[in-house]
Amino acid sequence: METKNTFQIIPIAPQNQAIGFPNDLTEKVKEYGRLGLEGAVNTQRAYQADLRDFNGWCETNGQIPFPVSPETLAAYVSHLADACKWATINRRLAAISKLHQLNDVETPTQNRIFRVVMEGIKRTKGIRQKQAPAFKINELKNIFRELDAESNGKLRDKALLLLGFTGAFRRSELVALNVDDLTFTEEGLIVSLSKSKTNQYGDYEEKAIFYSPEAVLCPIRTLQAWIGRLEKDCSPLFVRVRKGDRMTTNRLTDTTVNDLVKSYFGINYSAHSLRASFITIAKINGADDSEIMRQSKHKTSTMIQRYTRIEDIKKHNAAMKLGL
Repeated sequence: METKNTFQIIPIAPQNQAIGFPNDLTEKVKEYGRLGLEGAVNTQRAYQADLRDFNGWCETNGQIPFPVSPETLAAYVSHLADACKWATINRRLAAISKLHQLNDVETPTQNRIFRVVMEGIKRTKGIRQKQAPAFKINELKNIFRELDAESNGKLRDKALLLLGFTGAFRRSELVALNVDDLTFTEEGLIVSLSKSKTNQYGDYEEKAIFYSPEAVLCPIRTLQAWIGRLEKDCSPLFVRVRKGDRMTTNRLTDTTVNDLVKSYFGINYSAHSLRASFITIAKINGADDSEIMRQSKHKTSTMIQRYTRIEDIKKHNAAMKLGL
């Protein structure tokens, strides 16, 4: 069977279905089936990159990538184990499995021998993931206080980073925002999200942003100043600024957000540090999980615990509260 590098499916309608449906209805069934299996656009993009790696390995080693055999898949993950983390291996497997699902072909990821190999890799490599570090609140304040926002580029950066932190935004959510998604009130700012990683179906979702008593640290005042510099017909909230500090109407990419965080906070940080910092600082300041989840949009307290970066074992430890 021909190797497939992108997510395309064969018709999913059952072979023995009743005949007589109009062609347009049959096409709708196929299209909804495709969308249901493919998932989010960012996920598709990551999966396609993973499939390119898998196909390249198969070509080099004379293996058939589709449909893949348990032996080939076991050899591939054993190859990955030399250089890749557990999370990366699992993402590559997810891409391979998804390709098989899309084409109604059974994937061997549940094969007994293959699972034994995976267990061996897990025991050898471990499953701990590298997490984006969180900022200290004083570190955040100092950077924003020193950020000269006179230029268009610097003002955009400050508005984006302040909003990303105070709203616990993912970078994909930040770059997808439009000016019309913001509603300013006397109490603060309401940001409406049409879709997000945890809201794939366009459910009504909002985040609240509040004024800071210190103007230089205020996300709302900074955003208002930034919006005042956008062209009147500009829809994206965060746009590219070209050389010479020239404004455009071109939406930023999520890669740019990651680069901005690194440039202001250091190479060890990433765009995800904005979200992790919000959760960590809020927890330290006494916010409970339900309050944090209202802003971060996590579905469970388990994820809040995973995101909390309280690294000093001597601080925030129940052992200090034993009364001895």
